[in-house]
Amino acid sequence: MVLITYDVGTDSPEGKKRLRKVAKQCVNYGQRVQNSVFECLLDPAQFSVLKHKLDKIIDKEKDSIRFYFLGNKWEKHIEYIGKLTSFNMEDELII
Repeated sequence: MVLITYDVGTDSPEGKKRLRKVAKQCVNYGQRVQNSVFECLLDPAQFSVLKHKLDKIIDKEKDSIRFYFLGNKWEKHIEYIGKLTSFNMEDELII
């Protein structure tokens, strides 16, 4: 489990475009749990690909992305207060 957080400067049209691109890549690999926070179940190869894609999108002078690796038994390391708007990513997803 990797928790991805980002802060993208949106004071320009280019920044807003970068923000949309970062969010789109993250949603392809996990679930949004806050506006700029995603939970992603990634193997090392998937993480490498996603990190490379995000690295090409952001402006390193204005934006930042942080990756938190939650490790084994990650389910026990997540606590929340308020409405739970996420789902268990290890459950089967019926489409």
